[in-house]
Amino acid sequence: MTVTERGGEPAAGGVPHRGHPTGANRPSATASEAVERRRYLSVRGGEWAFAVVGLPFALLGGVYALAVLYAGALLSLTVVGLPFVVAALLGARRLGALHRWLAGRLLGEYVEAPAGLRRPVGVFARGRVVLSDPVAWRTLLYLVLRLPLGVLGFAAAVVLPLGCGWLVGFPLWVRVGDGARPAGPLDAVSVVLGLVVLSAVPGAVRALSGVNRRLARLLLGPGRAQRRVRELETARTTLLADNTDRLRRLERDLHDGTQARLVALAITLSLAEDALTPPAGPDLGRLRTLVDRARGQTDDTITELRRLTRGIHPVALDGGLGEALPSLAATAPVPVALRLDLGERPHPVVERVVYFCAAELLTNIAKHSGARSAELTVRTTDDRVRLSVRDDGRGGAAVGVGTGLTGLAERLAAVDGAIRVDSPPGGPTVVVAELPTRLP
Repeated sequence: MTVTERGGEPAAGGVPHRGHPTGANRPSATASEAVERRRYLSVRGGEWAFAVVGLPFALLGGVYALAVLYAGALLSLTVVGLPFVVAALLGARRLGALHRWLAGRLLGEYVEAPAGLRRPVGVFARGRVVLSDPVAWRTLLYLVLRLPLGVLGFAAAVVLPLGCGWLVGFPLWVRVGDGARPAGPLDAVSVVLGLVVLSAVPGAVRALSGVNRRLARLLLGPGRAQRRVRELETARTTLLADNTDRLRRLERDLHDGTQARLVALAITLSLAEDALTPPAGPDLGRLRTLVDRARGQTDDTITELRRLTRGIHPVALDGGLGEALPSLAATAPVPVALRLDLGERPHPVVERVVYFCAAELLTNIAKHSGARSAELTVRTTDDRVRLSVRDDGRGGAAVGVGTGLTGLAERLAAVDGAIRVDSPPGGPTVVVAELPTRLP
């Protein structure tokens, strides 16, 4: 492993860079602890609203799912059993759409809608499609699990704070009817217990909101196969469009830049040929001037060609990520601590994706985060490459908010990779990209 910082030499064995003693990490650790405390105590209004408003929806969905399962089991041996289950599964899909909308509006968890049902010819064929629909069955499971979660969320957001208020005000309530009652240890215990329990309310609401987000993402979205097909289709379309644009830019640059330079060079060489055979003999002074001009035009053309080819394949990657990433970190606008744990070289396409992802993330940090420092970590194992970029900026980054992270997600999906973003308001931001070291 190597640890480097922008403008510094590698520190062997992971030793902190000169001028940054170990004790210097304590302020950042304290700042991180303060951020974690703020994250624990800060609960978004949407999370509170989901815990309160979501209870009726949870009750409706849970009762519906349990009734469907119970009635479907009882009617399964009758003539109306299968039609009833088909209709119930279609209704479950609609309830799933309602819960996706609720999670997106209040929790900020925008779950992609699953693909619609096929509509084959014939009533029995359509019923068979509905009965074998995994989306509807997963939605029923979500509605069953959402019922206890909805009750717990309402209890954490409403019942628990009211109970804490009663405990804190216990010394007052008992004296409303009996003003002569002397103060005792029970009064102090009730106040302390109420404040302690009240301090746990934000954490409970946040934890339940996180469970609801994961549950909606897991059960209300498209299946893994559908999601993978969509990702590959989107990645293919994006890569085709990107390659088309890149080829057009390359063609335009070659036509307007390199070709014009070569034409000028050809004209200069023609003038030099004319200077060699005039009636009065060779004009050596003019010939020398033309040769110098041709040499300069040749150098400019070579430079132009190098610039164009650099966009196709970064020259720094010729030596692998171990040589390319330190150069990238050294030219970043913010100080970057680099940690590399590289084993066998990944596939060249994977190396290129990792390099461009690192470059894009460091550029985003400089442009949008307001960070004072960043950390870039790359580790490779036998079958995976893990890229992690962390900064101490203002946070708030998310896939889908801008084009940068969305483009990275599409580029990673093309090589069977994935991206994960953890960027609460106030920071820190951690972006992790994982992809295979080998392509099939």
